[in-house]
Amino acid sequence: MSHPRRKPRYRRVVLKLSGETLSEEKGEPVSARVIARIAGQIKEVKALGIQLAIVIGGGNIWRGSASKEIDRATSDYMGMLGTVINGLALQDGLEKAGVTTRLQTAIQMQQVAEPFIRRRAVRHLEKERAVIFAGGTGNPFFTTDTTAALRASEMGADVILKATKVDGIYDSDPFKNPRAKKFDRITYLEALRKRLRVMDSTAFSLCMDNHIPIVVFDMFKKGNLRRAVLGEKIGTIVSD
Repeated sequence: MSHPRRKPRYRRVVLKLSGETLSEEKGEPVSARVIARIAGQIKEVKALGIQLAIVIGGGNIWRGSASKEIDRATSDYMGMLGTVINGLALQDGLEKAGVTTRLQTAIQMQQVAEPFIRRRAVRHLEKERAVIFAGGTGNPFFTTDTTAALRASEMGADVILKATKVDGIYDSDPFKNPRAKKFDRITYLEALRKRLRVMDSTAFSLCMDNHIPIVVFDMFKKGNLRRAVLGEKIGTIVSD
């Protein structure tokens, strides 16, 4: 007996992937095996009929805080270029999995990707293409978490799904503190007041102002992305 297809809770979703999610511990900046696994999960949720945009980080290639010798603005631009490399790798993996994609970047490089144009991005989503946003906001001093909050606001997204390597938000590092307490739900203001490091304060504030919930979850457990899209109790929800 076949089960009826469950309806997703969200219609339009922004998935935030850090650069580190594309790499393996063995040291290669981008792992084809990891990208194939991520692409498989994305294909699975696209089959539910949702509109999906992805904001990609670049920390696997360049993390500005690692070098104090380079000017901060220059370092941030280097990080933005790293996100474009990751965006191309993710696009390749998605296309191989049969997911039609468009890569848009906030820094113009027309031989590589489309420039970010809000109305064009919305149209891609309406045509059921997955849209990858790279290049951050195009400005230094902003993180890709802030980019995710900004793009989600511009796209009119219903939710930001923040993929991490832990199963939610804790009051301290669960890898270092076995007694760390997990939050099932937390408000934006609590997250800001407690200075929880899962996203920066600008990102939290943007989501609060535009009433966009954030689901922080472990994407590396098989099926979790689908569970998050269906609205199952998973990870930590940050909301009003």
